[in-house]
Amino acid sequence: MTNFADLGISASLIKGLTEMNINTPTEIQEKTIPFLMEKGTDFIGQAQTGTGKTAAFGLPLLMKVNPKKDKVQALILSPTRELGQQIAKQLFKFTKYSDKIFVEAVYGGEKIDIQIARLNRPTHIVVATPGRLIDLLERKAIDLADVKTIVLDEADEMLSMGFKKELDMVLTHTKGNRHTWLFSATMPKEIKDIIGKYMAPDAFKVEIDKDHVVNRQIDHQYVSCEQSEKFNVLIRFLKVQGDNRGVIFCKTKANAQYLAKQLIAKNILAEAIEGDMYQKDRDRVMRAFKSEKLQILVATDLAARGIDVEGLSYVVHYQLPDQVEYYTHRSGRTARAGKNGLSLSLVTKDEMKNMRFIEKNLGISILEAK
Repeated sequence: MTNFADLGISASLIKGLTEMNINTPTEIQEKTIPFLMEKGTDFIGQAQTGTGKTAAFGLPLLMKVNPKKDKVQALILSPTRELGQQIAKQLFKFTKYSDKIFVEAVYGGEKIDIQIARLNRPTHIVVATPGRLIDLLERKAIDLADVKTIVLDEADEMLSMGFKKELDMVLTHTKGNRHTWLFSATMPKEIKDIIGKYMAPDAFKVEIDKDHVVNRQIDHQYVSCEQSEKFNVLIRFLKVQGDNRGVIFCKTKANAQYLAKQLIAKNILAEAIEGDMYQKDRDRVMRAFKSEKLQILVATDLAARGIDVEGLSYVVHYQLPDQVEYYTHRSGRTARAGKNGLSLSLVTKDEMKNMRFIEKNLGISILEAK
Protein backbone atom coordinates (compact mmCIF):
# COMPACT_ATOMS: atom_id res chain seq x y z
CA MET A 1 0.00 0.00 0.00
CA THR A 2 1.34 3.44 -0.93
CA ASN A 3 2.19 5.91 1.82
CA PHE A 4 2.98 9.64 1.71
CA ALA A 5 6.75 9.02 1.92
CA ASP A 6 6.49 6.94 -1.30
CA LEU A 7 4.85 9.97 -2.97
CA GLY A 8 7.82 12.17 -2.03
CA ILE A 9 6.29 14.11 0.87
CA SER A 10 8.81 15.30 3.49
CA ALA A 11 9.01 13.66 6.94
CA SER A 12 8.07 16.95 8.67
CA LEU A 13 4.85 17.29 6.64
CA ILE A 14 4.06 13.59 7.20
CA LYS A 15 4.35 14.22 10.95
CA GLY A 16 1.66 16.91 10.63
CA LEU A 17 -0.53 14.58 8.56
CA THR A 18 -0.15 11.74 11.09
CA GLU A 19 -1.31 14.06 13.87
CA MET A 20 -4.43 14.77 11.78
CA ASN A 21 -4.93 11.00 11.40
CA ILE A 22 -4.19 11.16 7.65
CA ASN A 23 -2.01 8.10 7.06
CA THR A 24 -2.91 6.56 3.71
CA PRO A 25 -3.20 8.61 0.49
CA THR A 26 -6.59 8.67 -1.22
CA GLU A 27 -6.88 7.86 -4.93
CA ILE A 28 -6.73 11.52 -6.02
CA GLN A 29 -3.68 12.10 -3.80
CA GLU A 30 -1.89 9.00 -5.10
CA LYS A 31 -2.46 9.96 -8.75
CA THR A 32 -1.88 13.69 -8.36
CA ILE A 33 0.94 14.33 -5.88
CA PRO A 34 3.84 12.70 -7.82
CA PHE A 35 3.08 14.74 -10.96
CA LEU A 36 2.57 18.03 -9.08
CA MET A 37 5.78 17.45 -7.09
CA GLU A 38 7.98 16.58 -10.07
CA LYS A 39 6.54 18.60 -12.95
CA GLY A 40 3.95 20.95 -11.44
CA THR A 41 2.92 22.15 -14.90
CA ASP A 42 -0.72 22.64 -15.95
CA PHE A 43 -2.96 20.03 -14.37
CA ILE A 44 -6.66 19.07 -14.48
CA GLY A 45 -8.13 16.92 -11.70
CA GLN A 46 -11.71 15.71 -11.90
CA ALA A 47 -12.84 14.36 -8.55
CA GLN A 48 -15.94 14.74 -6.43
CA THR A 49 -16.09 16.64 -3.16
CA GLY A 50 -14.69 14.90 -0.07
CA THR A 51 -11.95 12.87 -1.81
CA GLY A 52 -8.97 14.65 -0.27
CA LYS A 53 -8.29 17.30 -2.93
CA THR A 54 -6.88 19.85 -0.44
CA ALA A 55 -3.97 17.58 0.46
CA ALA A 56 -3.60 16.53 -3.21
CA PHE A 57 -2.71 20.09 -4.23
CA GLY A 58 -1.76 21.50 -0.82
CA LEU A 59 1.15 19.17 -0.04
CA PRO A 60 2.95 19.73 -3.40
CA LEU A 61 2.39 23.51 -3.02
CA LEU A 62 3.93 23.47 0.46
CA MET A 63 6.90 21.47 -0.84
CA LYS A 64 7.48 23.99 -3.67
CA VAL A 65 7.21 27.20 -1.64
CA ASN A 66 10.47 28.79 -0.49
CA PRO A 67 9.84 29.82 3.15
CA LYS A 68 12.85 32.18 3.10
CA LYS A 69 11.36 34.26 0.27
CA ASP A 70 8.80 36.70 1.69
CA LYS A 71 6.63 36.86 -1.45
CA VAL A 72 3.26 35.39 -2.41
CA GLN A 73 4.32 32.31 -4.40
CA ALA A 74 1.01 30.48 -4.81
CA LEU A 75 -2.64 31.45 -5.11
CA ILE A 76 -5.62 29.20 -4.36
CA LEU A 77 -9.03 30.38 -5.62
CA SER A 78 -12.06 28.99 -3.83
CA PRO A 79 -15.81 29.60 -4.42
CA THR A 80 -16.76 30.49 -0.84
CA ARG A 81 -15.48 32.06 2.34
CA GLU A 82 -16.05 28.81 4.29
CA LEU A 83 -14.08 26.66 1.87
CA GLY A 84 -11.27 29.24 1.71
CA GLN A 85 -10.99 29.36 5.51
CA GLN A 86 -11.01 25.58 5.66
CA ILE A 87 -8.21 25.22 3.06
CA ALA A 88 -6.04 27.77 4.89
CA LYS A 89 -6.64 25.97 8.20
CA GLN A 90 -5.68 22.59 6.73
CA LEU A 91 -2.46 23.94 5.18
CA PHE A 92 -1.58 25.50 8.55
CA LYS A 93 -2.07 22.11 10.27
CA PHE A 94 0.02 20.29 7.63
CA THR A 95 3.01 22.58 8.40
CA LYS A 96 2.95 22.20 12.19
CA TYR A 97 6.36 20.45 12.22
CA SER A 98 7.92 21.97 9.09
CA ASP A 99 9.43 25.35 8.13
CA LYS A 100 6.87 28.06 8.77
CA ILE A 101 4.92 28.75 5.62
CA PHE A 102 2.46 31.60 6.02
CA VAL A 103 -0.99 31.18 4.48
CA GLU A 104 -3.55 33.99 4.40
CA ALA A 105 -7.25 33.63 3.52
CA VAL A 106 -9.03 36.65 1.99
CA TYR A 107 -12.76 36.76 1.25
CA GLY A 108 -15.83 38.97 1.18
CA GLY A 109 -17.83 39.58 4.35
CA GLU A 110 -14.84 40.87 6.35
CA LYS A 111 -13.43 44.41 6.27
CA ILE A 112 -10.90 44.64 3.44
CA ASP A 113 -8.58 46.89 5.50
CA ILE A 114 -8.09 44.11 8.05
CA GLN A 115 -7.11 41.70 5.26
CA ILE A 116 -4.76 44.26 3.65
CA ALA A 117 -2.98 44.65 7.01
CA ARG A 118 -2.55 40.86 7.24
CA LEU A 119 -1.17 40.69 3.69
CA ASN A 120 1.52 43.21 4.69
CA ARG A 121 3.02 40.51 6.90
CA PRO A 122 5.16 37.78 5.27
CA THR A 123 2.72 35.68 3.17
CA HIS A 124 3.66 32.73 0.96
CA ILE A 125 0.26 31.35 -0.08
CA VAL A 126 -2.99 33.29 -0.49
CA VAL A 127 -6.37 31.53 -0.47
CA ALA A 128 -8.98 33.87 -1.99
CA THR A 129 -12.54 34.10 -3.18
CA PRO A 130 -12.52 35.59 -6.72
CA GLY A 131 -14.46 38.78 -5.91
CA ARG A 132 -12.27 39.77 -2.95
CA LEU A 133 -9.08 39.04 -4.91
CA ILE A 134 -10.18 41.45 -7.66
CA ASP A 135 -10.91 44.11 -4.98
CA LEU A 136 -7.37 43.66 -3.61
CA LEU A 137 -5.79 43.80 -7.08
CA GLU A 138 -7.70 46.99 -7.92
CA ARG A 139 -6.37 48.58 -4.72
CA LYS A 140 -2.86 47.31 -5.56
CA ALA A 141 -2.92 45.67 -2.12
CA ILE A 142 -1.63 42.29 -3.33
CA ASP A 143 1.35 41.51 -5.56
CA LEU A 144 1.03 38.37 -7.70
CA ALA A 145 4.29 38.90 -9.64
CA ASP A 146 6.02 35.97 -7.90
CA VAL A 147 3.05 33.57 -8.11
CA LYS A 148 4.20 30.41 -9.87
CA THR A 149 1.06 28.32 -9.29
CA ILE A 150 -2.65 29.10 -9.29
CA VAL A 151 -5.03 26.45 -7.98
CA LEU A 152 -8.69 26.67 -9.05
CA ASP A 153 -10.48 24.57 -6.44
CA GLU A 154 -14.12 23.57 -7.05
CA ALA A 155 -13.87 25.38 -10.42
CA ASP A 156 -17.38 24.33 -11.50
CA GLU A 157 -18.84 25.84 -8.32
CA MET A 158 -17.02 29.13 -8.95
CA LEU A 159 -18.55 29.33 -12.42
CA SER A 160 -22.05 28.34 -11.30
CA MET A 161 -21.83 31.13 -8.69
CA GLY A 162 -21.17 33.67 -11.46
CA PHE A 163 -17.40 34.24 -11.07
CA LYS A 164 -16.46 33.76 -14.75
CA LYS A 165 -15.50 37.43 -15.25
CA GLU A 166 -13.33 37.42 -12.11
CA LEU A 167 -11.58 34.17 -13.14
CA ASP A 168 -10.88 35.63 -16.59
CA MET A 169 -9.39 38.76 -14.97
CA VAL A 170 -7.13 36.82 -12.59
CA LEU A 171 -5.93 34.32 -15.21
CA THR A 172 -5.25 37.14 -17.72
CA HIS A 173 -3.44 39.18 -15.03
CA THR A 174 -1.07 36.29 -14.17
CA LYS A 175 -0.61 34.93 -17.70
CA GLY A 176 2.94 34.00 -18.63
CA ASN A 177 4.38 33.36 -15.21
CA ARG A 178 2.26 30.62 -13.72
CA HIS A 179 1.03 27.08 -13.99
CA THR A 180 -2.64 26.35 -13.36
CA TRP A 181 -3.92 23.38 -11.35
CA LEU A 182 -7.68 23.03 -11.88
CA PHE A 183 -9.89 20.80 -9.72
CA SER A 184 -13.57 20.25 -10.50
CA ALA A 185 -16.23 17.64 -9.71
CA THR A 186 -17.90 18.16 -13.09
CA MET A 187 -16.69 19.36 -16.50
CA PRO A 188 -19.38 21.63 -18.00
CA LYS A 189 -18.69 23.60 -21.20
CA GLU A 190 -17.59 26.73 -19.26
CA ILE A 191 -14.80 24.75 -17.55
CA LYS A 192 -13.65 23.36 -20.90
CA ASP A 193 -13.58 26.94 -22.24
CA ILE A 194 -11.27 28.03 -19.40
CA ILE A 195 -9.03 25.00 -19.98
CA GLY A 196 -8.85 25.78 -23.71
CA LYS A 197 -8.15 29.48 -23.19
CA TYR A 198 -5.74 29.54 -20.24
CA MET A 199 -4.12 26.11 -19.94
CA ALA A 200 -1.51 24.23 -21.96
CA PRO A 201 -2.91 21.81 -24.57
CA ASP A 202 -0.87 18.99 -22.98
CA ALA A 203 -2.13 19.67 -19.42
CA PHE A 204 -1.88 16.46 -17.37
CA LYS A 205 -5.33 15.09 -16.51
CA VAL A 206 -6.45 12.81 -13.70
CA GLU A 207 -10.03 11.54 -13.46
CA ILE A 208 -11.22 9.81 -10.33
CA ASP A 209 -14.28 7.59 -10.69
CA LYS A 210 -14.76 8.78 -14.25
CA ASP A 211 -18.05 6.88 -14.53
CA HIS A 212 -19.13 7.81 -11.01
CA VAL A 213 -18.87 11.55 -10.55
CA VAL A 214 -20.74 11.10 -7.28
CA ASN A 215 -18.83 9.42 -4.46
CA ARG A 216 -19.33 5.62 -4.46
CA GLN A 217 -19.62 5.58 -0.66
CA ILE A 218 -23.02 7.28 -0.98
CA ASP A 219 -26.20 5.20 -0.97
CA HIS A 220 -28.82 6.91 -3.21
CA GLN A 221 -32.46 6.31 -2.29
CA TYR A 222 -35.83 7.93 -2.91
CA VAL A 223 -39.31 7.99 -1.38
CA SER A 224 -42.27 8.61 -3.69
CA CYS A 225 -44.96 10.74 -2.03
CA GLU A 226 -47.48 13.51 -2.61
CA GLN A 227 -46.33 17.08 -2.06
CA SER A 228 -48.64 17.33 0.96
CA GLU A 229 -47.01 14.22 2.52
CA LYS A 230 -43.38 15.34 2.21
CA PHE A 231 -43.04 16.93 5.64
CA ASN A 232 -44.49 13.88 7.47
CA VAL A 233 -42.23 11.55 5.44
CA LEU A 234 -39.26 13.72 6.42
CA ILE A 235 -40.20 13.62 10.12
CA ARG A 236 -40.46 9.80 10.02
CA PHE A 237 -37.04 9.61 8.34
CA LEU A 238 -35.47 11.93 10.96
CA LYS A 239 -36.91 9.81 13.81
CA VAL A 240 -35.24 6.72 12.33
CA GLN A 241 -31.96 8.68 12.02
CA GLY A 242 -31.98 9.47 15.75
CA ASP A 243 -28.95 11.60 16.67
CA ASN A 244 -27.41 11.46 13.19
CA ARG A 245 -26.77 14.83 11.56
CA GLY A 246 -27.39 16.01 8.02
CA VAL A 247 -28.32 18.72 5.52
CA ILE A 248 -31.77 19.12 3.95
CA PHE A 249 -31.86 20.91 0.59
CA CYS A 250 -34.58 23.17 -0.78
CA LYS A 251 -34.60 25.05 -4.09
CA THR A 252 -35.59 28.48 -2.77
CA LYS A 253 -34.74 30.71 0.20
CA ALA A 254 -38.43 30.95 1.19
CA ASN A 255 -38.82 27.15 1.20
CA ALA A 256 -35.65 26.71 3.29
CA GLN A 257 -36.77 29.26 5.89
CA TYR A 258 -40.30 27.80 6.07
CA LEU A 259 -39.06 24.20 6.43
CA ALA A 260 -36.61 25.21 9.18
CA LYS A 261 -39.50 26.85 11.10
CA GLN A 262 -41.62 23.68 10.71
CA LEU A 263 -38.76 21.52 12.06
CA ILE A 264 -38.12 23.88 14.99
CA ALA A 265 -41.86 23.65 15.82
CA LYS A 266 -41.35 19.88 16.13
CA ASN A 267 -38.48 20.52 18.63
CA ILE A 268 -35.82 19.54 16.10
CA LEU A 269 -32.53 21.45 16.37
CA ALA A 270 -32.52 22.97 12.89
CA GLU A 271 -31.73 26.28 11.21
CA ALA A 272 -31.76 27.56 7.64
CA ILE A 273 -28.83 28.93 5.72
CA GLU A 274 -29.60 30.90 2.57
CA GLY A 275 -28.10 33.47 0.23
CA ASP A 276 -29.71 36.64 1.63
CA MET A 277 -28.37 36.16 5.16
CA TYR A 278 -25.91 38.65 6.61
CA GLN A 279 -22.44 37.15 6.90
CA LYS A 280 -22.50 37.36 10.72
CA ASP A 281 -25.78 35.36 10.80
CA ARG A 282 -24.38 32.79 8.38
CA ASP A 283 -21.24 32.46 10.53
CA ARG A 284 -23.36 32.04 13.67
CA VAL A 285 -25.42 29.23 12.08
CA MET A 286 -22.31 27.49 10.74
CA ARG A 287 -20.56 27.71 14.13
CA ALA A 288 -23.63 26.18 15.80
CA PHE A 289 -23.79 23.39 13.21
CA LYS A 290 -20.07 22.58 13.38
CA SER A 291 -20.12 22.53 17.18
CA GLU A 292 -23.14 20.15 17.05
CA LYS A 293 -25.52 22.55 18.76
CA LEU A 294 -27.64 22.13 15.63
CA GLN A 295 -28.54 18.72 14.30
CA ILE A 296 -29.85 19.77 10.90
CA LEU A 297 -29.02 22.49 8.42
CA VAL A 298 -31.73 23.43 5.90
CA ALA A 299 -29.95 24.93 2.90
CA THR A 300 -30.32 26.29 -0.60
CA ASP A 301 -27.80 25.18 -3.22
CA LEU A 302 -25.77 28.38 -3.38
CA ALA A 303 -25.80 28.93 0.38
CA ALA A 304 -24.41 25.42 0.96
CA ARG A 305 -21.37 25.95 -1.29
CA GLY A 306 -18.14 25.23 0.52
CA ILE A 307 -19.81 23.72 3.58
CA ASP A 308 -17.55 20.97 4.90
CA VAL A 309 -18.70 19.46 8.16
CA GLU A 310 -17.36 16.08 9.20
CA GLY A 311 -19.55 13.18 10.19
CA LEU A 312 -22.75 14.05 8.32
CA SER A 313 -24.79 10.85 7.89
CA TYR A 314 -27.20 12.01 5.20
CA VAL A 315 -28.46 14.68 2.85
CA VAL A 316 -32.14 14.99 1.98
CA HIS A 317 -33.32 16.49 -1.31
CA TYR A 318 -36.63 17.91 -0.05
CA GLN A 319 -36.90 19.37 -3.54
CA LEU A 320 -34.78 18.02 -6.38
CA PRO A 321 -32.33 20.50 -7.90
CA ASP A 322 -32.79 21.95 -11.38
CA GLN A 323 -29.22 21.09 -12.41
CA VAL A 324 -27.52 17.70 -12.37
CA GLU A 325 -24.30 19.29 -11.01
CA TYR A 326 -26.22 20.51 -7.96
CA TYR A 327 -27.17 16.92 -7.11
CA THR A 328 -23.46 16.02 -7.16
CA HIS A 329 -22.52 18.90 -4.87
CA ARG A 330 -25.44 18.32 -2.51
CA SER A 331 -24.72 14.59 -2.16
CA GLY A 332 -21.02 15.31 -1.62
CA ARG A 333 -21.77 16.84 1.79
CA THR A 334 -22.03 13.31 3.17
CA ALA A 335 -19.71 10.25 2.92
CA ARG A 336 -16.57 12.32 3.35
CA ALA A 337 -13.10 11.03 4.24
CA GLY A 338 -13.92 7.43 3.32
CA LYS A 339 -17.13 7.18 5.38
CA ASN A 340 -20.50 6.00 4.07
CA GLY A 341 -23.51 8.27 3.67
CA LEU A 342 -27.10 8.43 2.44
CA SER A 343 -28.57 10.75 -0.20
CA LEU A 344 -32.39 10.62 0.06
CA SER A 345 -34.73 12.26 -2.46
CA LEU A 346 -38.39 12.94 -1.61
CA VAL A 347 -40.09 12.93 -5.00
CA THR A 348 -43.62 13.51 -6.27
CA LYS A 349 -44.86 11.88 -9.48
CA ASP A 350 -44.02 15.12 -11.33
CA GLU A 351 -40.43 15.04 -10.03
CA MET A 352 -39.82 11.38 -10.93
CA LYS A 353 -38.79 12.24 -14.50
CA ASN A 354 -36.21 14.74 -13.23
CA MET A 355 -34.83 12.14 -10.81
CA ARG A 356 -34.42 9.56 -13.60
CA PHE A 357 -32.64 12.21 -15.68
CA ILE A 358 -30.17 12.83 -12.81
CA GLU A 359 -29.70 9.06 -12.37
CA LYS A 360 -28.93 8.55 -16.08
CA ASN A 361 -26.58 11.53 -16.37
CA LEU A 362 -24.53 10.62 -13.31
CA GLY A 363 -24.45 6.87 -13.94
CA ILE A 364 -25.91 6.07 -10.52
CA SER A 365 -28.83 3.97 -9.28
CA ILE A 366 -31.35 5.74 -7.05
CA LEU A 367 -33.30 2.93 -5.41
CA GLU A 368 -36.67 3.13 -3.68
CA ALA A 369 -36.20 3.25 0.10
CA LYS A 370 -37.47 0.13 1.85
